Amino acid sequence: MTGLAVTAWGAHLGWLDLHSTAISFLERPWFIYASTAFALGELIADKFPGIPNRISPAPLAFRFLTGGLCGAAIFMSAHQSAILGVAVGVLGAMAGAFEGYHLRQKLTKQKSCPDFAVALAEDVIAVGGALLLVSHLY
Repeated sequence: MTGLAVTAWGAHLGWLDLHSTAISFLERPWFIYASTAFALGELIADKFPGIPNRISPAPLAFRFLTGGLCGAAIFMSAHQSAILGVAVGVLGAMAGAFEGYHLRQKLTKQKSCPDFAVALAEDVIAVGGALLLVSHLY
């Protein structure tokens, strides 16, 4: 949800031009606030035990969906292929999900890092990376 919320804010702030696209709803206030609320909820819930891991089927499918939507938004804003954007977004979501899961497991299980600290570091990387992508600061 973080990527989706940041993409929605990017469209709202004018970093992404989605005005005449099929996904212009991303810049609507109701979508911005809803995605932000869900993203904050996800960031909080991720810190509690018992939450399904990110590579479980349902969370993974949702990551693919939102990653594809974010990729399409970025590519469409740059007047590039929406299909290519979806593909890049899905691949990014897949890489982030699996690499993030395995790195978090390695740091918490093998290196004995506190899970909460690793989760906070993940959040900073996710929000910061999303901001870099949608603000065109790369």
